[in-house]
Parts: sequence; C-alpha cells; structure tokens
Amino acid sequence: MTIIEQQDVSDFIANILIVEDDESLASWMKKYLLLKNFAVTVITRGDLAVDYIKKHNPDIVVLDGMLPGLDGFDVCKAVRPAFTNAIIMVTARDEEIDEVLGLDAGADDYVTKPLRARALLARIDKWLKRQSTVMLQEPIVENKTHNDDGIKLTLGSFIIDAQARSVILDDKVINISTNEFDLLWILAQRAGQVVARSELMMLLKGYEYDGFDRTVDLRISKLRKKLQDNTSQPYRIKTIWGKGYLLVKDAW
Repeated sequence: MTIIEQQDVSDFIANILIVEDDESLASWMKKYLLLKNFAVTVITRGDLAVDYIKKHNPDIVVLDGMLPGLDGFDVCKAVRPAFTNAIIMVTARDEEIDEVLGLDAGADDYVTKPLRARALLARIDKWLKRQSTVMLQEPIVENKTHNDDGIKLTLGSFIIDAQARSVILDDKVINISTNEFDLLWILAQRAGQVVARSELMMLLKGYEYDGFDRTVDLRISKLRKKLQDNTSQPYRIKTIWGKGYLLVKDAW
C-alpha cells in the first residue's frame, strides 16, 4: 500500500521527507523525528517521491535505496539537478559499492541499516546547519563580480554563480550535484592555489580526513568529466600529490 503522510509544517523547525517502503521502519523514524520537533512526510514509492520533492522542496530527504516504483538511486538522479538540499541515502547493506553508487547518484550522505536514532539525527542536524550557514568566503581570484544576484566567479569561459549555484562552461550549463558544487566553489575561490584534502574534508564533511574516505576523490573525478578535463592527465583540476588539489586559473 502506498503511503503519503504529511503534517502542517508551520510549527516545526524543518521538513523531513522519509522515502521508505518498510512501513514499520518509516513509522519509527517518523515518531522519533516528530519528538525532535521536525515536520515529517512519509512516502513509500520512489516515483511518488520524485513528484513530491520537485513540488515541495523538503529540507532533508532520507531516501531508502530499494523502493517500489523507482529505486532510491534513480530517485536521486532524477531530482538532483534541481534539488539543492541534502539527500541522505539508506541501504540495508554495509558495502562500499553501495556508498559509491549513492554518492555517484548525487547523494550527500550515507547511512546503513539497522539505523541508530542518534546517528540519523546527527546527520540531519549536520546538513541543516550547513544549509542554514552561507559558506561563502571572499574569493581570492580577481575575476569576481557582485550584484543583486550574489557572487559570480569568472575564469575565461568558466562561470560559477554562488547564488544560483550554477556552472557555465563555453556558454553551456553544466549539471552538477549540490556536493559537487560545494567542492568546486571552494577550489574556484582559491584558483591557482593548492587546497589540502584534509581542509576539503573538514569544509565539506565536517570532520578530519582519516586516510580512507574517498568522498573528495570521487567528486573530483566526476567534476573532471563534467568540466571536460583530461581524466588521465588533468589540466583543469590537478592533483598535487601529497598536498591536495589545484584548480588552474588559465585552463579555461
């Protein structure tokens, strides 16, 4: 049976969408998050979730990987180009391939079943704080313009707009995910300078690099493909071995 449950969001701190076909698990998450003063919507089909996300723009999406109608990875791909808030993927299997698939589809974070209440709440709180904080430092690059629409950085044919969260290269809009944009914006602000992986991890994930997390590397790889970089010998986003990554000023 398809379930869509909603509450009036006016008295809550944030609207959380749970997309989960296990009704007992969805009910447990809903009750717990309601106690924490969140508005909660529950949807049990992936195809219905796509329509809801596009129409209502929830603050956080907690998205199961295996769903009827459309699986969670395809839901993520369908909404990611326009949806800028966080998507937390949930899967029953604790395998690296699922994490890679989730991140590749555009998810921002990843948790495995069985879910722990405090761990889920911590992730939700982390992403809400990130979304409520404007992480715009003053760019170091010279080609910076301020207007009513916000801040834009221009490097030749490359334009990145912080307010619209859009990227244009050679007069074409490049579709990138929220987490890819966050990484690109940090590198673009410091174009011509090396940014350490440890610093990127702290800015993007909120914790120190442990030597194993491949999140930054995966996002760099995807950005290179989308920005028409040479993946075997990158000239736009370079890897500076032992130090970090460098977005080249004169490669656009």
